[in-house]
Amino acid sequence: MRTEFFKYQGTGNDFVIIDNRNGHNVVLSQDMIKELCDRRFGIGADGLMLLNERSGYDFEMVYYNADGLEGTMCGNGGRCLIKFAESVGIQKELYKFIATDGEHEARIDTNGVVYLKMNDVDNIINHHSDFLVDTGSPHYVKLIPHLTDYDVVKKGREIRYSRDFEKEGINVNFVEQLDEPDKIFVRTYERGVENETLSCGTGVTAAALVCYHNENGFNEVEVKTLGGRLNVEFDRIDDGKFRNIWLCGPAERVFNGSIEI
Repeated sequence: MRTEFFKYQGTGNDFVIIDNRNGHNVVLSQDMIKELCDRRFGIGADGLMLLNERSGYDFEMVYYNADGLEGTMCGNGGRCLIKFAESVGIQKELYKFIATDGEHEARIDTNGVVYLKMNDVDNIINHHSDFLVDTGSPHYVKLIPHLTDYDVVKKGREIRYSRDFEKEGINVNFVEQLDEPDKIFVRTYERGVENETLSCGTGVTAAALVCYHNENGFNEVEVKTLGGRLNVEFDRIDDGKFRNIWLCGPAERVFNGSIEI
């Protein structure tokens, strides 16, 4: 069966997208997804998404990691899927869709920047001198200096496959505080990709929450990644809870085509 696909990227985090509505019933095996995401023998991507119909919502987001397994929430993927939805005729001032971690809202501003509302976060867990945060996907956050020269793949793999996380896996984020209190640099080792990616939306969100600059109330953290810049806006509550979390940044179509599945 020949199927149309679309390739999108959000700050270098790239995805294959297939429109699975209007009677289409694309069923992909784990091996098929791995092949499509392979950068030498396939289209090449960090993950694959299906845009499905879902009653009561503008659409359903189904996300698979590059290893072919269904993944947890992907922030940059969600932003890319919003741009794709707009391009295929789902045009809203405020989008409402469902993903594996529940409901999300999103909007696109006049400059094409996508604002994606993430789930509330109720606590940040101290893990030795580092932090554990669930932003729809589980994240490990480690603050370090001199991030540019850091061996993210080696150190990230050591944490991801350590005794505490080997079974379920965890995404590992290394974070450098830049000269201004509201600016950070983040590099991420992603489970499922099992490598460093140019950007990770849920990881950027986790890092921004850890690096809040206002004890209470509104925070906006600018995040530098290898693939570009993102912003995370949120309200920090007295007891460490976080509400109104928005991941903001660009998402663009790279190309489209068709492939035999």
